[in-house]
Amino acid sequence: MKTILITGGLGFIGSNFIHMLMQGKVFEKIINLDKQTYAGNPENLSDYENHPGYVFEHSDICDQTSLESILLENDVDAVVNFAAESHVDRSIDGPEPFVQTNVVGTLRLLEATKTFLSECKADRQKAFRFLHVSTDEVYGSLTSEDPAFCESTPYAPNSPYSASKAAADHLVRAYHHTFGIPVLTTNCSNNYGPYQFPEKLIPLMILNALEGKSLPIYGDGSNIRDWLHVEDHCSGILAVLQRGRLGETYCIGGASEKTNMEVINTLCSILDEKIPDYAPHAKLKTFVKDRPGHDQRYAIDFSKLRGELNWHPTYSFEDGMAHTVDWYLSNREWCEKVTTGKYQRQRLGAT
Repeated sequence: MKTILITGGLGFIGSNFIHMLMQGKVFEKIINLDKQTYAGNPENLSDYENHPGYVFEHSDICDQTSLESILLENDVDAVVNFAAESHVDRSIDGPEPFVQTNVVGTLRLLEATKTFLSECKADRQKAFRFLHVSTDEVYGSLTSEDPAFCESTPYAPNSPYSASKAAADHLVRAYHHTFGIPVLTTNCSNNYGPYQFPEKLIPLMILNALEGKSLPIYGDGSNIRDWLHVEDHCSGILAVLQRGRLGETYCIGGASEKTNMEVINTLCSILDEKIPDYAPHAKLKTFVKDRPGHDQRYAIDFSKLRGELNWHPTYSFEDGMAHTVDWYLSNREWCEKVTTGKYQRQRLGAT
């Protein structure tokens, strides 16, 4: 594989994936297609603006004509689809953008890929890969006694966001079985790490704590998530892209089930050592009304990925959290531009 098209590459996970590919020189050419919504930050990849192996395409995943042109003109070998609206609270406030990007956008990308492959020779069709990045939220919610999600867990999405991702997963599967598109799907647990937009739990808590602001906790903080460092997630995606069996789904987890309260307590402890100004940071914790339909527990069984592709997470939860806090402390300017919206004003030429 020489050329890869990545959709949604300015976002949190997509930009980390591109960093990994660029640093490892995995592909000769990386094409990053991104609509540049609020979560798409060009500064995430500013190091590569003038790199000959990196091309940015400002376009919408729903623009099938643009997608077909990019695939054909660049003779693309692989597509990895990160493009998604992903914040549950926003999906509750307004579901339609989630359906447009996550469902219609995935459909357009599949259709463009089908058109592209129809013009390729058989050997190119066989070597091509389409990897769709999804979430464990499509499986619904677990009780404390339930076994972890795995690839055969029935779908039971509980939010507009997870429902839109479930629909996209089904489309990807259908295009493989109906049209022979060489697809792979990954379903991951909760990610954390560098470049995450601060509406998500961990960066929000870090940035609030740095300013002595309250640390809002939904309900009683007992909701459980399996936390996966984004660099581990990216290495899992690459393993599936390179060696996964076509048509298969692979679950990627961090082996780190923690309650939201445990996550926040860990952050407070780390920050007490590194930034003593507002210590003890635990005094900033506040409880707020729970999110509607808040899933109680997510957990991932990644034994298929480990058994078939010899993948496992390299970050422990404690090391990953310390690494993440250090990144946000070392990138205050990035944080300031994101929290104030300055990065968007710069893109639009405003001050």
